[in-house]
Amino acid sequence: MIRRNFLRNSGLAAGSILTAGLFDETNAGIRPLAEKPFNLDYGFHDGMFAAHAGKDFVDQIRFGHEMGFRSIEDNGMMSRTPEQQERIGRTLADLGMRMGVFVITTEQWHWKTTLATGRQEWKDRIVRDCRTAVEVAKRCSAKWMTVVPGNYDRSLPIDIQTGNVIDALRLGAEVLEPHGLTMVLEPLSDNPDLFLRHSTQTYMICRAVNSPACKILFDMYHMQRNEGDIIKNIERTWSEIGYFQIGDNPGRKEPTTGEMNYRNIFKYIHSRGFKGILGMEHGNAKPGKEGELALIKAYRESDAFL
Repeated sequence: MIRRNFLRNSGLAAGSILTAGLFDETNAGIRPLAEKPFNLDYGFHDGMFAAHAGKDFVDQIRFGHEMGFRSIEDNGMMSRTPEQQERIGRTLADLGMRMGVFVITTEQWHWKTTLATGRQEWKDRIVRDCRTAVEVAKRCSAKWMTVVPGNYDRSLPIDIQTGNVIDALRLGAEVLEPHGLTMVLEPLSDNPDLFLRHSTQTYMICRAVNSPACKILFDMYHMQRNEGDIIKNIERTWSEIGYFQIGDNPGRKEPTTGEMNYRNIFKYIHSRGFKGILGMEHGNAKPGKEGELALIKAYRESDAFL
């Protein structure tokens, strides 16, 4: 869909955009700041711009591109049909956009005790799922995929569990590394039974796996809840970070809605020369078109650090 159709169909007429603060009036007329790419590469999710672009993710991708975004991420990509995966991949290629993470959808994502147990069934599962992920990545031009080890096995000492996780991840890395793909390990804050919870813990595991196919997914929402000191912990673990995700706390909505100073955080990440994707893994603070415009405005404000 071409730009003028998006503006007409979505209600993004000049007056409403000016009201939203997304356009700037100059001597040359109305300059569409919303179309200017951001300083960092933020990747949005399916549904984030559905009020303006409709339910079809491809239409949302085109709208997001019009608003200056240059990447997406899609946790559920592996559950889409091969035809849908290829269609999304073609759209991204046509627009010069990138595919961010999708989740390797083993049962581990449901918080069951898994890789920490050392059981052969889970080692076999991670290898099988990584092989499937290779084929999915080819269709949608992905490079990164999210992996979570699962829950603690409290019948085992913590160091034995750590060794079991490292062994399993090495098997997955052996599948992904020849294809130039990277699994990114995500420490989480959802419940206290999860084995992987801290950035420094994840750093140690990545160093032990010792593969370019195994890096950290530094989700700043989860790390704010679990450990705080975001910029310092990014600095400490920088060499093993492959991907970032965003969400303000409390609430897990867009930047500027909680306690986190994302303008300073983004400034630091940019100063380190980060060229990867920062996934927008959060909800919209407000519903409908108003909420989507507020989200874009929040990213424009937080990205204005130069």
